[in-house]
Amino acid sequence: MRQLTVRSLAALRTSETGLLVLALCVGAGAGGGAIAFRWLISTFTHVLSGHADYAGLGRVSNPHVPFLGVWFLVLAPVIAGLIYGPLVHAFAREARGHGVPEVMYAVARNKGRIKPQVAAVKALASALCIGGGGSVGREGPIVQIGSALGSTLGRLTAVDEERTRVLVACGAAGGIAATFNAPLAGVFFAMELILRDFAARSFGMVVLSSVSASVIGRSAFGDTAFLHLRGFHITDPTQYAWFALLGLIAGVTGVLFTRVLYLVEDVCDWAWRGPEWLRPAVGGLLLGGLLLAVPQMYGVGYPVLDRGVVGGYTVAVLVGLLAAKVLATSLTIGIGGSGGVFAPSLFVGAMLGAAYGSVLHDALPQSAGTIGAYGLIGMGAVFAGSARAPITAVVILFELTGEYTIILPLMTAIVLATGVSHVLSRDTVYTAKLRRRGVDLDATPDPLDGLILDAAIRPAADDATIDNRRTIALDAPLSAAIEAMRDVQTDLVVVDHQQRAVGRLTPRAMRNAIPRGAATTENREG
Repeated sequence: MRQLTVRSLAALRTSETGLLVLALCVGAGAGGGAIAFRWLISTFTHVLSGHADYAGLGRVSNPHVPFLGVWFLVLAPVIAGLIYGPLVHAFAREARGHGVPEVMYAVARNKGRIKPQVAAVKALASALCIGGGGSVGREGPIVQIGSALGSTLGRLTAVDEERTRVLVACGAAGGIAATFNAPLAGVFFAMELILRDFAARSFGMVVLSSVSASVIGRSAFGDTAFLHLRGFHITDPTQYAWFALLGLIAGVTGVLFTRVLYLVEDVCDWAWRGPEWLRPAVGGLLLGGLLLAVPQMYGVGYPVLDRGVVGGYTVAVLVGLLAAKVLATSLTIGIGGSGGVFAPSLFVGAMLGAAYGSVLHDALPQSAGTIGAYGLIGMGAVFAGSARAPITAVVILFELTGEYTIILPLMTAIVLATGVSHVLSRDTVYTAKLRRRGVDLDATPDPLDGLILDAAIRPAADDATIDNRRTIALDAPLSAAIEAMRDVQTDLVVVDHQQRAVGRLTPRAMRNAIPRGAATTENREG
């Protein structure tokens, strides 16, 4: 019996059939995780706002605390932050932010390894953040949740590095597929953004994972398009020129969205001097003030998107909602919130496209076409401009809406938006976060990139002074520390995000750390 078990485990680790079984298991787990995650969001939204989805209701009170009136909007993000801030700080700091860059890094540089607790912490933190008014999406969290499940299963079965990476991608695909009822989009998201290649073997496993997750997701959510829009048709060939122009504008908008996102995060980093676990709660006061002014920004905002994409608001309101969404999402991430940027990019694109279509419709009522067509194309084009994933953008817009009639102008606008993004920016909304940490996914990996400072850090001296010429960030790779030490020829002071000394590096400790194979990126969160 024992020999049979050993042989079964060996087959699971090494055979194609074993990888297939693991991919199906990861997909099923991601599907179940998506159901649980959406339930958590619904529960926390109802608890903290008193409604199933507050964004489309206007300034109404929370029936749980009617005496507060609309002022509960200021308190909801604070209460949520008081819970998820310490949770993330204590158990999985990777769960902060939008999640996808962390998965991309794990696959490209960390052998597919993601901490097991990330799935649970990310689910709770993101659900609390969104339920408490955080203006972010759920694609980043579900990608990180599914990927953590895939990585954990890979560790438990002791598969090799290549298979672990595939299982991480399977988890990402399954999460997207189940939560958005978009199996094709899940596949292409995982291949284009996570694995960043389309190898036949990986593709087959990711497809199977996506299918199994979709089956489970549809059993809970049904088999309907995520967004319900009426059919659109191209009635005049000149409309293609207008759609092309929209693609160019959307590409610029996607790049601006990315830059504002990280600019606000930089400002928040500069301004905050307190403990990191308290940052979401204190920053929640600012977010609450914004929600009080523009309650449509509460949570993901799908009811507002549904109305706005078909021109349900005036042009001035559409532009105002666009600007408010960019600011609200950036502020949510900047204060330490947890959630994705995919849904916000769709929202921004919908408002941009609808405003553009409204102006055209007023100027050229006979040939401009329906406003909703421009809103839908704007959604895909802004996402493509920010994420630079044209295949995913085309497929996901088709699956989210079930609308195929404008596939040609959609493809045109998305390709143009992607081209504009390439011209204007070196990075995407996902890779920019990694580059700011000194990680370039397009560069040839440095053998030392998988090594971090933990094994070399020694206690800080009592008289350690902070001199920018002699400091190294706590989360810097060992290769960066080697270069810095080569420049200054002396000890380095290790500092955290608040520029506080947390340790020191000596040349001797560095030499000792490298042969020992210092711990991987699952480092101390000191």
